Amino acid sequence: MVVGFIDEHRELGVEPICRALQIAPSTYYAAKRRQTAPSPRAVRDVVMMQALMVLWVANRKVYGAHKLWIAARKAGHDVGRDQVARLMRRMQIEGVSRQRRKVFTTRPDPDAVRAPDLVNRNFTADRPDALWVTDLTYVATRTGMAYVCFIVDAFSRRIVGWRVASNMRTDMVLDALEMARRCRGGRRLVGLVAHSDAGSQFTSVRFTERLDEIGARPSIGTVADSYDNALAETTNGLYKTECVYGPDAPRPWNDVDELELATLSWVHWFNEERLHSHCGFASPAEFEAAHYAAQQAAPHGVGNQ
Repeated sequence: MVVGFIDEHRELGVEPICRALQIAPSTYYAAKRRQTAPSPRAVRDVVMMQALMVLWVANRKVYGAHKLWIAARKAGHDVGRDQVARLMRRMQIEGVSRQRRKVFTTRPDPDAVRAPDLVNRNFTADRPDALWVTDLTYVATRTGMAYVCFIVDAFSRRIVGWRVASNMRTDMVLDALEMARRCRGGRRLVGLVAHSDAGSQFTSVRFTERLDEIGARPSIGTVADSYDNALAETTNGLYKTECVYGPDAPRPWNDVDELELATLSWVHWFNEERLHSHCGFASPAEFEAAHYAAQQAAPHGVGNQ
């Protein structure tokens, strides 16, 4: 406002006006220079905003300030977290917010024999393929309801198997299980615990027998208790927030095929690129690679003599 006032009355002389306003003429001239020659900070902000926008879009527009800052640091940008937050406000972009939605996909079979709960809400593992968790969720489309099954490795949070179908019969769960088996090399996974809720798909004889064939033991939580399958519920929540209701998602989805293609893209990003706090803000793929690299680097045959 002061600079504009001096500009309007500049014919009276800059110095006399500055004396009347009790400001130094150098203040006025410095402000004028900033108008024609942006400050180094302003120039850096412009460059950094472009870099942040590229990273934000590349990560499906779901990152908030903290994860976008980590992504920028990993990409080699020397930027502070507060600076990222400030620039995101300037660009009017923000991360997605996850809201809890109650999903009723657990339909217990009263006649089925249920496996014991081997997890007891402890969703941790010291290696890949020690504990898998699985669950179903649903997505409304124009042509009807779509059902989605994910199988998640508790060690790295990697989605090792998944299936999108127009029904939630046992076959679609078995398809996800077969994908998970192939993802892990098609070998028997002796010692693996596969945890789920008490849905009829997971208590079925076919599912239980298939787990036994691949060397896994079933584990079943209680009916309609999200805490007994919290890790699978978390993955479903991220899927809904980042893919189904994400910034670029259609409203609504046309059909199962469209959702399946989008899920394929999201799962690849989730496994290979998405930053996970559980993994020290690495992707599940990076986390598992670091685990195997550390195993190979460890000396063999070293112990107490």
